[in-house]
Amino acid sequence: MQTISTLPAAIDALLSKGHSPEETLNRVVETVGLALEADRCFLYVRQPDQQRGRIAFCWRKEAGIPDVIQPDWQPDTTDLPDEDPLFRAALSLQPSVYVDDVETAGPEILNRSFEHETFGHRALVHAHIQQDGELWGILQPCQFGQPRHWTETEKTEIEAVLPRIYPVIRAFVGQ
Repeated sequence: MQTISTLPAAIDALLSKGHSPEETLNRVVETVGLALEADRCFLYVRQPDQQRGRIAFCWRKEAGIPDVIQPDWQPDTTDLPDEDPLFRAALSLQPSVYVDDVETAGPEILNRSFEHETFGHRALVHAHIQQDGELWGILQPCQFGQPRHWTETEKTEIEAVLPRIYPVIRAFVGQ
């Protein structure tokens, strides 16, 4: 099992295996989820030139955790940025956001009702995968049922993974 301190090395090992982008990204979300001992981890991938994206990869610790896969590409610059401050932060190339508790986070951070209705998690990481002034993806490990403090080590290791997976996302979305 991967630990958070070995996460970047585990991702590097995955990348070196030469799997298809789809297989690699499936393994990335699982590896991140397991290393963080999260309940779910998903990856939103984006086609910046078409201003659309979708949740294409989702790992869940158990079947009772909701699966959030979106099979179809969806426009992401219409209503979503107005409804979701986290997504707005990602689109405006702000740093990743680490939410210890959805219930106590302020409205400048997130839209509590949107989080409840759409995702159902209690604590989350909204890790922005950015390259050349564009948003390419959002890696989102999360916890259900109770708050979770994201440690500085976890934040550092997650941030180290993001640039590593950008080329795979770019290959997956076909740009």
